[in-house]
Amino acid sequence: MTDFWKVYNINTSNFDRYFVGADQMAKRLADLANTAMTGTFPPYNVKKVEDNKYVIEMAVAGFAKQDIELTLEDNKLSIKGNITAEQPAEDSIAYLYKGIADRAFNRTFTLADNVEIKNAELLNGMLKVWLEHIIPESKKPKKIDINDSGETSSKVKNKKFLQEQ
Repeated sequence: MTDFWKVYNINTSNFDRYFVGADQMAKRLADLANTAMTGTFPPYNVKKVEDNKYVIEMAVAGFAKQDIELTLEDNKLSIKGNITAEQPAEDSIAYLYKGIADRAFNRTFTLADNVEIKNAELLNGMLKVWLEHIIPESKKPKKIDINDSGETSSKVKNKKFLQEQ
């Protein structure tokens, strides 16, 4: 764990005794930093569409369905794109302006443990990956009824308690 933080000139020798087992979190932070430095291609949006539902939208103009690969491993969603169609030699094409990228890409998103991929679709050059944050019943908020004080005391009076004899 300390090797990661030493790269950024932060002395963690005093923290190691308090963060036993936190190396996974440090690894996630390192991955997040690496992801942030990978560039801006292709552009994407992450939208919250409902309370527990999200969608990743990625502009993948020029890529067909067979050119895009989605994989999920260790809570990491990886979206890779490779153009497989035969391209004419660059020398034979005279661009006046080339603004459409036709290069391979790899984008990685780290998902929480309780986020599931529900669907993925490619429509009009936009790849949409639908996600849902699954909240277990034990973690959902519960409403607790409040009894009147008269109800509680009458119930207690009617109960028979075990007594030592």
